[in-house]
Amino acid sequence: MNKFKFNILVAITVCMGLLSCSDSFLDTESQTNLNDGSFYQTIADMEMALVGCYDGYQRTVSDGGLAFYITSEILSDNCFGGTGNTDNRDYQALDRFDISQSSSSNDLYNVTWTSYYAGIFRCNKLLQKMGEPENWGDDAATVNRVAGEARYLRALMYFDLVRLFERVPLLTEPTTDNIPQAESAETYKLIVEDLKFAASNIPANAYPKADAENNDGRVTSYAAKALLARVYLFYTGYYGNDDLGVTKAEVLQGLEDVISSGEFGLLTTYKEMWPAASYIPDAEKNTLDKSGYAGAGNIETIFAQKFNNTSDYNGMVDGNRWLVMMGMRNTNWSPYGKGWGACTVNPRLVSAFANGDQRKTASIIDIEGEGIKDAFDIKDQREYTGYTVKKYTPTVFPDGTSDTGGSNDFQISQDQDYIIIRYADVLLMAAELGSGNAQSYYNQVRTRAGLTARTVSQANIMEERRFEFAFEGIRYWDLLRQGLDVAASTIAQTQSVLSGNASDQVVISSDNIKKTRGFMQIPNTQITRSKDVLTQNAGW
Repeated sequence: MNKFKFNILVAITVCMGLLSCSDSFLDTESQTNLNDGSFYQTIADMEMALVGCYDGYQRTVSDGGLAFYITSEILSDNCFGGTGNTDNRDYQALDRFDISQSSSSNDLYNVTWTSYYAGIFRCNKLLQKMGEPENWGDDAATVNRVAGEARYLRALMYFDLVRLFERVPLLTEPTTDNIPQAESAETYKLIVEDLKFAASNIPANAYPKADAENNDGRVTSYAAKALLARVYLFYTGYYGNDDLGVTKAEVLQGLEDVISSGEFGLLTTYKEMWPAASYIPDAEKNTLDKSGYAGAGNIETIFAQKFNNTSDYNGMVDGNRWLVMMGMRNTNWSPYGKGWGACTVNPRLVSAFANGDQRKTASIIDIEGEGIKDAFDIKDQREYTGYTVKKYTPTVFPDGTSDTGGSNDFQISQDQDYIIIRYADVLLMAAELGSGNAQSYYNQVRTRAGLTARTVSQANIMEERRFEFAFEGIRYWDLLRQGLDVAASTIAQTQSVLSGNASDQVVISSDNIKKTRGFMQIPNTQITRSKDVLTQNAGW
């Protein structure tokens, strides 16, 4: 376990009580003896509170709500909802942009909403209590670095929220006030301000890649510059406005800084980025040969959401809770581990990969082609297509025992990190924004996949992104930023599938997508708790 992960575990008992949100609407309370009077007094206190901010961001997943990643994949044209054939149809409600599909829930995102605001509260509390940096004398630079990391995490959480719901309460300090939703432009402007601050105040050498064992998962100035580009591209694309307080040239320069830093690069082969794609089972020894995996914190990772395999049912919550959703339904086939069968892969994507594109076999489990079908629990699988996701799936040893360490419960102890931004994305965003090296950047990504070079263009970049970032939670937002009509027409379809081994169809209407404008349902519990200060999004 690396040092950063260990520090999160040590700090949880302090940070969860000191900085947690209660179950009421955006309410907060202290649950330990540490309080405002006894904490936030020293640089060490600020560093510990910062770890609590990282933990708060981690818990947006590990609290068990509807994960941003799962939503992003189901909404896209990559995947269908899937899951068990007799499960509730919440994922189908998302896939069809139609709440009437679900008979069990009119409150899909309540845990997600609460977890995100709990994480934002932690960041706001830290930023409030540290006060003005000049008051810290010789420690001002350290305080600014801590503030930069906290503001990045706040920006990232708000970026998820504003893409999911568009209009959300915009809190910049800890408060129990019942405030209305802000206009999206206000939220995006805060995100940009936070990211610019992080990029300027986290020293470039604060967390060198050469010391990834200790630094993996920490926010860097490069992560801030890369995320700023993603924010800029989505906002200017979807809204058609360029009024965020940062110019296109500044955003591009940030990406060029990442590229020229020498800290990052493309891995030699695509599959070495993903555990299940690179692990080789040894049935005789009942082991997994992991030598082909580049490992967490590798040279291509700009920023990742970190997880551990130490979760339990007694308050230790640090596992990747959505990963088990991605496993093949009740089916172990080493190195692929069982799970709940979500996000069955759209055959249209499978057939769209070019011959020789190494990303296809690294990204997709071909249930029939890899000889798994006879062992597959097809009678319990909804929306079976013959394909499922390989990039993010549990892993098991040849005897079917989970690769999560010891006797940990595979349902809560999955520890594969979620890569938020990687170097290939930086290259393609820089090409899209008009870098003078656009041709080189584009073809570096393409040739790494085993394909021949071709002329860079906006259309070719967007097509390359489809295959390069398949199943990484990016495709839906790439479609939406090209315009609602583009997203709706691309995602809408009728596709034959099997549910419970019987003929079924997935029917997605472009009208449903347009009615929602691509955004999700505000949790009805939160609307009720706000006494209707919050209002529901169209189409839900």
